[in-house]
Amino acid sequence: MDKKIQKRKLGNSNLEVSAIGLGCMGMSFAYGTVPDKKEMISLLRKAVERGVNFFDTAEVYGPFTNEELLGDALAPIRNQVVIATKFGFELDPNGGPKWIGLNSRPEHIRQVAEASLKRLKTDVIDLFYQHRVDPNVPIEDVAGTVKDLIKEGKVKHFGLSEAGAQTIRQAHAVQEVTALQSEYSLWWRELEIEIIPTLDELGIGLVPFSPLGRGFLTGKIDDKTTFDSTDFRTTLPRFTVEARKTNQVLVDLLTKIALQKNSTPAQIALAWLLAQKPWIVPIPGTRKLERLDENIGATAIELTAEDIREIGNTTSKITIQGTRYPENNAKLVNR
Repeated sequence: MDKKIQKRKLGNSNLEVSAIGLGCMGMSFAYGTVPDKKEMISLLRKAVERGVNFFDTAEVYGPFTNEELLGDALAPIRNQVVIATKFGFELDPNGGPKWIGLNSRPEHIRQVAEASLKRLKTDVIDLFYQHRVDPNVPIEDVAGTVKDLIKEGKVKHFGLSEAGAQTIRQAHAVQEVTALQSEYSLWWRELEIEIIPTLDELGIGLVPFSPLGRGFLTGKIDDKTTFDSTDFRTTLPRFTVEARKTNQVLVDLLTKIALQKNSTPAQIALAWLLAQKPWIVPIPGTRKLERLDENIGATAIELTAEDIREIGNTTSKITIQGTRYPENNAKLVNR
């Protein structure tokens, strides 16, 4: 395994990260049975050995346990890694597993920052995202609060997640936004209409989450796959049996190209993202070493302009069935 993954800068910032990061949510949250913590610590450290230096978490993952996992795993090698975490949800005061609303009030952002620093066993958060836009708090107040945290040395960079173009502009005018984290993949390309041109204009990086369509684009899931009852994909319209059957056409295309390139559908999906812009850094999640290696391998795949055109043209004719989120969650995105 070649340990030299290329690096990328997020937008016009000086934040340089590995071209593929690691989304850590699934290590302690959302995808069925939670794996053994020692195994996940080992996986995180092996990721660093292989050149991955960009790790994504949030207080709401668990809640709290994912940040604690990263703190335990990465504290001894803290100077080698970039850690991104997030604020913006109101968690159940009784310790329940679900968030109960949005909260980006300035005092809450500060409380989350202090608590995250402790759990992550660090004195600075490299990239602090607003997890979802809070309609009850002006984005200028949010950006101003993070600006103060940056001045105080507790945060290095400010990010937004699933924000609309207008919100991005308003925030950026107060405190430079280093990165936007939003869903972007071959089965969710809505960002190309307005968001990606805005990021390009302002010099903001893009960190696509679910770049493999929550596992669907790997070709390992079909209409016969069954999910654990605690797996949140059971709640997603895109993962109904009918939707999976219809959406298989996209995986078939990736599989065809993968055979030509001696690679896998997942690697083609990631390579396509990397080829879109030099400031795009996907963060596929995994809990398995062989998948980590497979994802890293995507950085070595050369897609020609013809390949990219073919993928783009063919996928634009495919109508993906099913919305990203159930109705009650859909209103949280692209504000």
